[in-house]
Amino acid sequence: MRVLVLKEPRDEKSGPDPYIKELESHGHKATLIPVLSFKFISLNTLSDKLFQPDRYGGLIFTSPRAVEAAKKCLEAEDKIEEWNKSMKAKWNMKSIYVVGKATAALVQSLGLEPLGEDTGTADVLSRLIIEREDTSIQPLFFPCGSIKREVLPTALRENGIPLETLTVYQTAEHPDLEKNLRIYFTEQGTPASIAFFSPSGVKFCLEAIRRLSGERLSKIKFAAIGPTTQDALSAEGLCVSCTAEKPTAEHLAAAIAGVLQ
Repeated sequence: MRVLVLKEPRDEKSGPDPYIKELESHGHKATLIPVLSFKFISLNTLSDKLFQPDRYGGLIFTSPRAVEAAKKCLEAEDKIEEWNKSMKAKWNMKSIYVVGKATAALVQSLGLEPLGEDTGTADVLSRLIIEREDTSIQPLFFPCGSIKREVLPTALRENGIPLETLTVYQTAEHPDLEKNLRIYFTEQGTPASIAFFSPSGVKFCLEAIRRLSGERLSKIKFAAIGPTTQDALSAEGLCVSCTAEKPTAEHLAAAIAGVLQ
């Protein structure tokens, strides 16, 4: 059956996209359509902070984009040299918190040792941080996106854990989203299932999907990558057929395959 996956395809250099691969292994044909576009901001400030590890008690990354922003700060030869020589070792003496395997893998590519890749959501990660950290620590540094949820900052502040945030990327609707959705529905028809990956994805896509699927909307099995996205779909009055147990290609494909049997 056909499954529409509302996320950016993986970089071709990294091999086939895991979501396409996993869904194919269950006998389903997946198509990926990117929903969001990103613009990096405040990179000079981010760079300054990454090169001052002594000011912080640790780092928090809850999205691959935030790690990509950090990578951009290390592109200059003198920067990467200093990073490899001393900075990453100083950060590795502290806690580097992450949500999810994709973010963890990118953090490892910076030479850092991530904690919490199995947490899956910012809510669960905040509980791990509160368990591990003391209120007397230096602030944890949290580079994030413009539309981050306040779950993690609120939980840490309520428990007295000092935190410093910096917005390092802005999120907007992908410029070709509506056109790509229209082409998909025209050429392939209404999919058996549609997978959403963020509340922003729900916000930017839903109106077009309702319009393009018409009366067939009720036949679509809606899938969510995690509980936050599930809540966003439910808030729009949609019946969520399945939610991935963990935010991985394997778990999402298994959940979708289960409801499409």
